[in-house]
Amino acid sequence: MFFLTLIFIMVNYKDLGLVNTREMFKRAINGGYAIPAFNFNNMEQLQAIIKASSDLKSPVILQVSKGARNYANATLLRYMAQGAVEYAKELGCAHPEIVLHLDHGDSFETCKSCIDYGFSSVMIDASHLPFDENIALTKKVVDYAHQFDVTVEAELGVLAGVEDEVSAAESHYTKPEEVIEFSQRSGCDSLAISIGTSHGAYKFTPEQCTRDPKTGKLVPPPLAFDVLDAVMEKLPGFPIVLHGSSSVPQEYVDEINSLGGKLPDAIGIPEEQLRKASKSAVCKINIDSDSRLAFTAAVRRVLHDKPGEFDPRKFCGPARDEMEKMYKHKIIDVLGSDNKLAE
Repeated sequence: MFFLTLIFIMVNYKDLGLVNTREMFKRAINGGYAIPAFNFNNMEQLQAIIKASSDLKSPVILQVSKGARNYANATLLRYMAQGAVEYAKELGCAHPEIVLHLDHGDSFETCKSCIDYGFSSVMIDASHLPFDENIALTKKVVDYAHQFDVTVEAELGVLAGVEDEVSAAESHYTKPEEVIEFSQRSGCDSLAISIGTSHGAYKFTPEQCTRDPKTGKLVPPPLAFDVLDAVMEKLPGFPIVLHGSSSVPQEYVDEINSLGGKLPDAIGIPEEQLRKASKSAVCKINIDSDSRLAFTAAVRRVLHDKPGEFDPRKFCGPARDEMEKMYKHKIIDVLGSDNKLAE
C-alpha cells in the first residue's frame, strides 16, 4: 500500500514581490499622510485597487479578512497577490509597494497560516480578551511573525459594528494609560485604537446622530480626537491604525435605495475627520464598506437599465470602474498618499 504525503512549503512574502508595513508607516507619519488599507474579496476589487494605487504612485495595503480568505481560497489568494505586483509593474509602477495584510485575525493559528502562505503583515485582534490575555496572544503572534520579518498589528479598545466575523454591539474607547505597557509587552508594530469609528455601513444609530434640518440626513457624532491626542502623547511616533473608516457615500446609498435596495439610515465617518486623522500618527486607515457600496450601486444601475443583461462582465466591469474612481478619490483627497512611493 502506498501513502501519498503532501509537504507544505512555506512561502516568503518577499518572493511574491510584497513588502511589509514598517518603512511605509515611518514615511507616512513623518510626511503627514496615511496609507490606504482597502479590503478586497474578488478580482474586480483587486484590479481597481492596483489600478488606482499604481496610477497615483501610492503605497497600498491589500486587506483580507478571514472570511474573504476562505471565500477566495488561500492558495489562489497567494497568486492573486503575486499577480497584483506584476500588474502594477505592467501599469508603469516600476517598484510597487504592496502589502498583503490579514485583517482581524482571530487566533494564532489563523495568523500563522497567513504568514506561511505569504502574507507580509497580519493583525491579531484579541481586543475582546482581558488586557493581559490580549498582550499574551499578541506577543505569541509577534514572536512568530518577526522571525520572517512580517509586521503585526494589534488592537486595544473595541469598535462597534459588524464586519465578516467581527461583531460588537458597543464600542469601548482605547484607554491611553494602557498603550505604553501594551505596546512594550506585546512588541506589536502598529496599534489599532478605538476613537469612535465603527465597522459596516451602519456606523451609528439614528439616536447617536443629529439630523440636518435642511436635508433630513443624519449627521454623525465627531471622533474622539482627544483620545487620539492622548495616545500619541504616550506613544510619540508610533504607528496608529483606524478601523471602520468608510465614509459611506450618500450618493451610493441613495442610488442603491432608488434602484430597489434597502439601506435605511446608512451612515459613515465624515471625510474631513479622516483627513484630520491622516495628518497625525494615524498612518493606516481601513476602508471596506465604501467599495462594497460603489460595486453594488454600479451593478444595480446596469441591471436596472438593462434588465436582460446576464453577462457578468457587463455589470462587474462598470462596478470595477466605479470602485477605481472611489479609491483614487480616497488616495488623493482623503489620505494624501499619492506620489509617496519610495522610488
